[in-house]
Amino acid sequence: MEGHLMPDHVHMLVSIPPKISVSSFMGYLKGKSALMMFDRHANLKYKFGNRHFWSEGYYVSTVGLNEATIKKYIQDQEKADMMQDKLSVKEYEDPFKGQG
Repeated sequence: MEGHLMPDHVHMLVSIPPKISVSSFMGYLKGKSALMMFDRHANLKYKFGNRHFWSEGYYVSTVGLNEATIKKYIQDQEKADMMQDKLSVKEYEDPFKGQG
């Protein structure tokens, strides 16, 4: 429903049916997205080798009446992080571009 990529993490607002467990959904999401990344960007296979593309952990919270607030938070997260940490996007290495 909403998402934003950060240099070192991802914010997502998703809706999953109650019959699917959160851990099953996250395993599926991480597994399929890693395969897609390696398929589209073959050079990442060599960079990561046998290591996992995603970290093992994740944070989950349920959303009730404050869904609009969560969406706004996700949309504004990069600006907030840059102001808080006084970082610029230029400081991050883009993993999808070559070394030269």
